[in-house]
Amino acid sequence: MALATHAPALRRKKMREKLRTVGFLSPWLVGFSVFFGYPLLATVYFSFMHYNQIEQPAFVGLKNWKYVLTQMPLFGPALWNTLWLVVVMVALRVVFGLGIGLLVTKIKSGAGFFRTAFYLPYLAPPVAATVAFVFLLNPGTGPVNEILGAVGIDAPSWFNDPNWAKPSLVLLSLWGIGDLMVIFMAALLDVPREQYEAAELDGAGAWGKFRYVTWPAITPIVMFAVVTGVVQTMQYYTQALVAGKLASGVTIGPGTVIQPGYPDHSTLTVPQLVYSLGFQNFNTGAACVLSLVLFVIAMAVTTLLMRKRAGLLPAED
Repeated sequence: MALATHAPALRRKKMREKLRTVGFLSPWLVGFSVFFGYPLLATVYFSFMHYNQIEQPAFVGLKNWKYVLTQMPLFGPALWNTLWLVVVMVALRVVFGLGIGLLVTKIKSGAGFFRTAFYLPYLAPPVAATVAFVFLLNPGTGPVNEILGAVGIDAPSWFNDPNWAKPSLVLLSLWGIGDLMVIFMAALLDVPREQYEAAELDGAGAWGKFRYVTWPAITPIVMFAVVTGVVQTMQYYTQALVAGKLASGVTIGPGTVIQPGYPDHSTLTVPQLVYSLGFQNFNTGAACVLSLVLFVIAMAVTTLLMRKRAGLLPAED
């Protein structure tokens, strides 16, 4: 009888706890629904529609998918450029950021100056940083080529050469490595000094201490840097567009339509193609297909990296 009497009260208490939990989660639930769930469902919906943002959407089935995957001539180059940047840029940024972080943490004097010097380029807005970098690497008047020519090195054309355009974008990303440097510095300074002392007593050298002490301690941070780097590079848009635009010599003015990918589509990325299709050619259906392809690739790569046996984290026994 006692249990039967208290059962309704227990159910009301559990219901209040559930409502309280939902209340605390409501800001996240609203944000997720408005800024992720609804846009994703709308993108899937419009990928099966012919929609020019003026007339009513008309169902066309898989025509948009067939056009993007089999008939669009620029889809292959854009996807290749995006994946190339993901592999090369993310890897070099992680290696370079970790190297700079190790260097700065080992400096005995002047560490503050070097931290500031490496971090300042990251604070520059992307457009301003890209404009400055394109000026520095200008093949005709840029100071970098002038210095290389003065020492007898045949300098490349950088952003004007299809073979050097993507490596130039990688150099631009390494120039603004300050964000990863700070993250890795915090991780390196958090490694207990006692572990280094114990490894030194066991006869470990510099490489041994890094391999068996530093690396296991900072591996989660490396994983974080790789995953966020992949997601950010999958959305690479501004720097590639501005660099190609400036290198092409086209003057930006009211009503100017920028054709991305200069030179020879070597800097064309999938996000640029999405913008070009959706907002310049008003082919919203094809743009939604490209967005979904990019989303699926990003999710697949992130899932692969997050798996402990396929990523950077050690496998569990």
